[in-house]
Amino acid sequence: MPAPASVPRATAILAGAVDVVLVIVFAGIGRASHGVVDAAGVWETAWPFLVGLAVGWLVVRGWRHPLAVWPTGIVAWVSAVVVGMLLRLATGSGAALAFVVVATATLALFLLGWRAVVALIRRMRRARSTEHGDPAVAP
Repeated sequence: MPAPASVPRATAILAGAVDVVLVIVFAGIGRASHGVVDAAGVWETAWPFLVGLAVGWLVVRGWRHPLAVWPTGIVAWVSAVVVGMLLRLATGSGAALAFVVVATATLALFLLGWRAVVALIRRMRRARSTEHGDPAVAP
């Protein structure tokens, strides 16, 4: 199997930043649904999922294919949820079934959704460039 084409460092950094921001947004939305939103509360909710996200990125070497739904998005999502919930349980924060379901669905939407949109845009660009014979748009 040939080595994958190198991904620009900026792309990997941006993708990682998008994931981090979306996990923080998830935590902020969750906190807002229960009352006052403050930085300490958002951090308290977000940090276990951010650790899980980092574990997922490391396991799959997300910087190699940062925009890919599979494996990067799926592994980052599953890791964020599983590690995040285990850390919540280990620290006494709890993981009620309703919270697990909402976190799983929301993080799937966030961490997989933006990658799916990027994939769709790239596919449409490739189709358009092929249709117009434009060799400048790489696959």
